[in-house]
Amino acid sequence: MKIGGYSLRQHIRLLAPAFAFLAGVWALRWIIGDLGVPRWVLQVVSVTLATSLATLLAVLLIHMRRFGGYANVVVASLLLNVWGELLIVFAILFAVTTGIENIYVAPEYSISGYDPNQVRHMRGHLTFGIGVGTLTSAAMGCFLLFLLRKLAPMRVKPKRPAGFDWEQ
Repeated sequence: MKIGGYSLRQHIRLLAPAFAFLAGVWALRWIIGDLGVPRWVLQVVSVTLATSLATLLAVLLIHMRRFGGYANVVVASLLLNVWGELLIVFAILFAVTTGIENIYVAPEYSISGYDPNQVRHMRGHLTFGIGVGTLTSAAMGCFLLFLLRKLAPMRVKPKRPAGFDWEQ
């Protein structure tokens, strides 16, 4: 299956730096959450915020590498949001199975109320988090791609006809 002329594997290859960025922010938030840093620092180091930044990075890559169009932005947004939410769900599952509390199950960041298994919390990330995150970041990304194409269009190299010598 190809979307915008590119396969899923090509999309993943293009987005590899963004996936690594999200994983780094996820790990950093987990680490600094255990260190007891101020709340404002935890709010800045956010996987949700990092997903938006990763989408912006993806749009820049799509534009600079001439990697398709708006459909590719939507696919990139979906892939990045799924990756970010799966990382969060993994951290919640880790906390539930080991009994070791981390930042991802802290009461001030989890609005699931009394739910010792965090099922509502994980379900929220896998439904609402992916759905709304994808829609908002896709809209933001498509708008950015529109602006980039209008304000900084990429020049297309002219194709050389067969047998034509440019030096003449």
